[in-house]
Amino acid sequence: MTTGVPGLTELWSRFENWLAKHAPGDYESLRQGCPGADIKRLEDSLGFSLHEDVRTTLELHNGVTIRRASTEPGAFLLGYSLLDIDGILEAHRDLVSMVEDAREEGEVDLVVGCIADMQWVPLARNISGDLLFVDHRHHHLGEIGEISFGDSEYRMLWPRMDLMLVDLCHSVESGAPVTSVPRVPVLYEGRMLEWHIRPPQQVS
Repeated sequence: MTTGVPGLTELWSRFENWLAKHAPGDYESLRQGCPGADIKRLEDSLGFSLHEDVRTTLELHNGVTIRRASTEPGAFLLGYSLLDIDGILEAHRDLVSMVEDAREEGEVDLVVGCIADMQWVPLARNISGDLLFVDHRHHHLGEIGEISFGDSEYRMLWPRMDLMLVDLCHSVESGAPVTSVPRVPVLYEGRMLEWHIRPPQQVS
């Protein structure tokens, strides 16, 4: 079915080209893509097949160089850094542990599908430990969600990764806020991208 939206590889290339020109520190933080054997190792550990968007992203880039401080580049996805395969597995194990603890404590309704789920595949993490993930549940397949630990429920930010990248590309190219959250792109020291919360519009 034709949607009018460019393919994911083309969209990643468009976003990366903008980073290379305007935020070189972020661009240089991108790591080389994963071989198929590593992606299979990830799927075997998860226990299910990866959504094609996650697979494509890992084939392009196995995450970014790990940040040690907020002044280091690499958090160009709304302040989140792309995870490599080992980072995905670590973050997923944390989600699995939360689900298992909830089952033992009789708190499934408060946790599963709200703040953790075994079928959420972490995509990126910020320096506080919050996550962006790709939903692998049947009725939510491919959605991009945000877990902010401390909130009682996750937020669905985009229905698909290609739409996430369309939104991010438009935002960095025009300076407009992304559509899913009130965040605007700001360049820091001409080397990395930050996302600042836009204050609410004043009503005159």
